[in-house]
Amino acid sequence: MIAVEELRKAFRVTTRRTGGFSAIRALLPGATSYVEAVRNVSFTINGGEMVAVLGPNGAGKSTTIKMLTGILVPDAGTATILGLVPWQSRRAVAKRIGVVFGQRTQLWWDLPLSDSLDLVRHMYGVPTQRFAENLATCRELLELDPFLDRPVRQLSLGQRMRGDLAAALIHDPEILFLDEPTIGLDLVVKARIRDALRHLNETRGVTVLLTTHDLADVARLCQRVLLIDHGRVVHDGGLEALRTRFGSGCTLVVDLADPSTPGQAPSAKGDETDQRNDGPMVVPGAIEIRAEGNRHWLAFDRREVSASDLIAAVASRYPLSDLTLEEPDIETVIASLYASRTE
Repeated sequence: MIAVEELRKAFRVTTRRTGGFSAIRALLPGATSYVEAVRNVSFTINGGEMVAVLGPNGAGKSTTIKMLTGILVPDAGTATILGLVPWQSRRAVAKRIGVVFGQRTQLWWDLPLSDSLDLVRHMYGVPTQRFAENLATCRELLELDPFLDRPVRQLSLGQRMRGDLAAALIHDPEILFLDEPTIGLDLVVKARIRDALRHLNETRGVTVLLTTHDLADVARLCQRVLLIDHGRVVHDGGLEALRTRFGSGCTLVVDLADPSTPGQAPSAKGDETDQRNDGPMVVPGAIEIRAEGNRHWLAFDRREVSASDLIAAVASRYPLSDLTLEEPDIETVIASLYASRTE
């Protein structure tokens, strides 16, 4: 359905000069540089897949979507949508895809939502009977009836987003491109949009490619994640694979059976070396990061030491009552990845 190979796009950026008199600076040309928004991006998406594109702001997600929908022309590389080059066959591609940009609307501001959807029908040449069937489906899935006859300018953000999604579905698209479709929405509207997308994917086989910062969208909808950073695809796989690859930091929570504070080198056998002081637990490959009473938190990197080896080392040194392994949640993995991004 979608094939992308070595796609690249750069933008020219002009920076105003500094220093000197402002009147003179206004007459001088600014310094020009180029910023690569997309760098050699390659991937394929098969029919019926629901794929999320993740990445920090400025990573190149929206630029990639705009090239795939024919809005932007790449500087290099190739891409085909349903076998067509989107920026060369924009009209043919547009008839077969649906697009929703969370920050933009395709509805007519002063018209009732029902009239906007009717105009979309005429633009795409949807037969009257098919339009009626699709509209009925959208009214049910997205609960449009309470505001269907209200002017778009009077709709709330959540209502407008549901209207935009309905407009993108009226002509039976084979692929749905969604750029931040749930941005700024409350939990109830988000859940309704997710349910609608899942229903369309399961019943009609619609292929979905969405960019989002909301990992709840990803967890509930997508089996596959494309992580883009600095214009490059740095991960292509499932969420758990993403956690395994980038979330190597884990925590072992240890509940000691002995109420005494652990010493530097205690022994579970209770011999003469079993002397304790106020120091932290000492286990090779781990660092104690927190302690509350009998409970201790040991941080470790599973790329350097396995959880089973660490548990065995702890059990051989300390009398235990319980152990719990805490893996980083996916939000923490993504947040730390964004925070540490470097060239």
